[in-house]
Amino acid sequence: MKAIINGRILLPDREITGKALLYQDTVIGFADPADICADEVVDAEGAYVAPGLIDVHIHGYMGDDASDGDVKGLRRMALRLAENGVTAFLPTTMTVPREQLDEAFLQIRRMMEESRKPGFGGAEIAGCHAEGPFINPIRKGAQAESAIQPPDPEWIMAYADIIRIMTFAPEMPGAEEMIRTIARDGRIRLSIGHTDAGFDQAQQAVCLGATRFTHLFNAMPPMHHRRPGPVGAALSGNAWAEIIADGFHVHPGLFPMLSRVLGRRLVLITDCVRAGGMSDGEYTLGGQKFTLKGIECRQKDGTIAGSVLKLNEAVRNYRDYAGIPMYEAVRAASLNAAESAGIADMRGSLTPGKQADIVLMDDECRVVRTIIRGVG
Repeated sequence: MKAIINGRILLPDREITGKALLYQDTVIGFADPADICADEVVDAEGAYVAPGLIDVHIHGYMGDDASDGDVKGLRRMALRLAENGVTAFLPTTMTVPREQLDEAFLQIRRMMEESRKPGFGGAEIAGCHAEGPFINPIRKGAQAESAIQPPDPEWIMAYADIIRIMTFAPEMPGAEEMIRTIARDGRIRLSIGHTDAGFDQAQQAVCLGATRFTHLFNAMPPMHHRRPGPVGAALSGNAWAEIIADGFHVHPGLFPMLSRVLGRRLVLITDCVRAGGMSDGEYTLGGQKFTLKGIECRQKDGTIAGSVLKLNEAVRNYRDYAGIPMYEAVRAASLNAAESAGIADMRGSLTPGKQADIVLMDDECRVVRTIIRGVG
């Protein structure tokens, strides 16, 4: 048995101190430090002891990209993301040609198995997020319009063992039947995004089985008091909503309101691209060129092309922008994220019996230590 002492332990609804967290490969529970008899004791020295962070929308990092279909690149991503406190993630594909997506899905499937093996050392690949290709060209953002396809549930269901989330536009011809088919199966979570849907169309999609909204506010119509659109549907409904908390994609002034309105439905993501962790310069995303300058990724015409945000930074930003407790900010990047992707059975909180995926962070959310399945 192992134990972490002298930490501020973050549960989904509160912070506790004066207790030791006991774990092996799974979380065992909590005890008084004076009563423990552990083989290994980690002194947190006052750091936060949080569940491992889970990024359910991340394209790439440090030069690699999920759409490359490169197993070595996925492996490097998994190892490097653990340094940011990420213990599980969904490599996220772009709207690229079908044959490229097929290869990307196959390599993600391969790496899912490898990342579960003892001694892997990196964040677990818990599945895939397919952002497209069934989106609206009007709201394509940095996606390649030439690769956008009409809804094809039969093709996407062939990868239902690995795709945990699929972003789509519900207003496109054929989308309604696709929603019914995929929702009936239940393995893939449907997420509304890159959409020009109106309020009623978005609400109808949720009624049919969509459960999420992809990077709320971005790649969708802005909310107007007479045309609330998908943003209004997300804020007034009960679906999950992804937020990119880098201070650029969504204005910091909105976060207090988003915290109050969305509550436990708010999911922090990075939408990070291969330029994450790299210096300013020119990169590609789904075959589209863009330039990184500071925290902004833009194509030549000014279109935003993802982010270079780290998930631990998103937690810090959300906490500070919204003025909320640390446990609430961490929950948005752990349990909320896991529940929104249907992978919370063994992840997302320090609940006894779940995987011992743990991150120690200081007051500025800098990662002190990452533990995956009890190792680290």
